[in-house]
Amino acid sequence: MKKVTILLSWLLPIVFSACGPNGATVKNKVPNTFSDTIRPQVVAGNFSDQKKLKLDSAEIKKFTTHFSLFQPYQKELQRFYKNRGYNLAWHDDKGRIENVQILYNRIMQMEENGLPAEIPYIEEYKQWIGNEIRDSLVFFELMQTAQYLHFANRVLGGVSEKESKMMLWYIPRKKTDYLQLLDEFVTGDAAAMDRSIYPQYHLLKSALIGLKEIQENGGWGTIENVKRKIKKGDSLAIIVPLKRRLFISGELRENDGSPFFNQSLEDAVLLFQTKHGLKPDGVIGLNTVRQLNISTEDRIKQIIVNLERCRWLPNETDGDYLVVNIPAYNLTVMHGDSLIFSCGVIVGKETNKTAIFKGYMENIVFNPYWNVPDKILKKEILPLVAKNKNYLADNHMEWYDGRLRQKPGEDNALGEIKFMFPNPFDIYLHDTPAKGLFQQERRAFSHGCIRIAEPHRLALYLLRDKKGWSSEEMDRVLALKSERYIKMDKKVPVYVVYLTAFVDFNGNINFREDIYNRDQSLLGMLLKN
Repeated sequence: MKKVTILLSWLLPIVFSACGPNGATVKNKVPNTFSDTIRPQVVAGNFSDQKKLKLDSAEIKKFTTHFSLFQPYQKELQRFYKNRGYNLAWHDDKGRIENVQILYNRIMQMEENGLPAEIPYIEEYKQWIGNEIRDSLVFFELMQTAQYLHFANRVLGGVSEKESKMMLWYIPRKKTDYLQLLDEFVTGDAAAMDRSIYPQYHLLKSALIGLKEIQENGGWGTIENVKRKIKKGDSLAIIVPLKRRLFISGELRENDGSPFFNQSLEDAVLLFQTKHGLKPDGVIGLNTVRQLNISTEDRIKQIIVNLERCRWLPNETDGDYLVVNIPAYNLTVMHGDSLIFSCGVIVGKETNKTAIFKGYMENIVFNPYWNVPDKILKKEILPLVAKNKNYLADNHMEWYDGRLRQKPGEDNALGEIKFMFPNPFDIYLHDTPAKGLFQQERRAFSHGCIRIAEPHRLALYLLRDKKGWSSEEMDRVLALKSERYIKMDKKVPVYVVYLTAFVDFNGNINFREDIYNRDQSLLGMLLKN
């Protein structure tokens, strides 16, 4: 792929060198101080059948001393080679193994991962790849392993957990054994690294490559703001650049160049609106124009930020799990890699942001009481009680054990069903009597908890294997109008995430509004790093 010029200095190629204590440039040439220790002892190798080519353990410290940028990986290098009896991993008696070139190509394509191409000692690395140098076998062996560790930490790990928590991301970071992945990779499993990362990562990576190609060819331009809504059947000059814009970004399959708003254009507008979280009415209005005019450069930045977030997520592939994406106002119900269903959600407003975390669903509550939080009681309910002495009775509220609660019923703020997963934020999923709010484009209305559009469907799915449970039984329990807890047979992971760019199950790149203003601060952290 050709190099793409974008207005992010850290994505531009830079010259790599180490600096001395006074800032002077130190050129790192292939040293002649590394000895090749080829000892024929039979030691079981973990990565190949070769047992003859070995290195001396002292060479590792010598290597990291000379190439100081790899010093953070010295312990991992020692453990890696100790575990395999110091047999060389990237060579056999015929020379370099095939996976050397595969890994080299991936490292050289660092920018495709939304990262700057900061490859330590790149000239020495290229020199080795371009030439079969037998008299520096140990040096190049260590260079390849060190390059892998650097690559894996950046691509698979991202910024530190301390830094991600600064972004208010409280999902526990995945624990990745990079050396185990290397074991699998060198033995021929080239997909080992890909399987270790959240699947959405690879989809966003492909979308990033496509967007960079569009940007390299001039981007998709802008269209003028509309003075009135434009719809099918209209014939206006503005429709010509509109068709060009949607053709470049892929929503419009064929661009006839005419100023007529035909069926093909309406279909393209509907697809664009769906991909950007807008009301899909097929009509061009101010909100649609605003999304159309966001540049490829800004969309590239948006993907880069969300690639980083995907590095923080585990690769969940077993059993049932739920994913709530806050900016998308969406709940996805998954089983392994399969989508069961998805539905809309309502999340916390700007002043009551929904937290980003992971929990395990344990209980489903039918006809729940709503125990009014102290903050809501003081700021919202007590002032209303002061104005209307019948407020509590009118809203079916009562005092119980020193707390105010709302009785089960049609007006209950939690609706008919509540899904509980213990967490320090006291957040849960629940039904709502205000069904009309799900028709809104922007659905940040709650005090932090997550209201879901299809609670009955979710409850039936999660309890599908529970003995004695059925749709009829659920209807019977709900009709009683009394609170009942159902303990789930197996805890189900729930991820509450924040992704403003993602690829949907139809393979389309989607973008959402950064409702909590988190993207820019994360982008700033990545630029700083």
